[in-house]
Amino acid sequence: MTEGFTGVGVVAEAGRLLVVFRWRRDPNTYAIELDFPTAPESPWTGLTVDSAEEWAADVASLLMEELLTGLVVRGRRTVREGHVLLDRRAPEAVWPAGYHVGEVHLGDDPLDAGFWLADAGMDVSVPRRLIAGARLVCWLQAYVDNDRGEPYVGHAAASWEDDGRTTARLDVAYVRPGVPPELRTALARLAVHEAAAAGAVSVVTTLDDPGLRGLGFRPADGGGLVLGTRSVA
Repeated sequence: MTEGFTGVGVVAEAGRLLVVFRWRRDPNTYAIELDFPTAPESPWTGLTVDSAEEWAADVASLLMEELLTGLVVRGRRTVREGHVLLDRRAPEAVWPAGYHVGEVHLGDDPLDAGFWLADAGMDVSVPRRLIAGARLVCWLQAYVDNDRGEPYVGHAAASWEDDGRTTARLDVAYVRPGVPPELRTALARLAVHEAAAAGAVSVVTTLDDPGLRGLGFRPADGGGLVLGTRSVA
């Protein structure tokens, strides 16, 4: 269907189809529910389709679009029968209204990466050090959702904790004073999902943030917090 998608199967349930798949290197198995067609209409475009094959092709295009626009990250999750059911029809609020979260584009010089975040008063030394050491899993940024895409108000970064790249560390989850703390939790959640997609089975952190408990982080042996990516909210 698209790069990163590995189909597991299609299951017929009462009135619905369940498409089961793996995503990138994520240890989870995911599923999406689709209604059986009740009219010769594309579920993607709403236009008339002439055959079951054409309907199925449009289903594939719809799911490709959803996956490439972040469904695995933004979809409401329900754990069911060994897989994570993603609800694309009732997406949760991924971050507070009025803000947006996206990836930090690194450029060619790690010493200069995220300079706009530094200009906004944020410490970017940890992500830059992770880039230089080839340990960065992801670096996300948050900004006010307006025509200018600024000011920048927060960021989060995760790194590889082990050489086998099965454990990630949430190193940074920060928002500027006056910004809703829910945005910091959202940044942490998205960083964990990015780590899972890259193959992390667990994520550890020493950050002190009450919102992490809501994501499923629990005390780890030896200190800090740990979260199995199969159980992330």
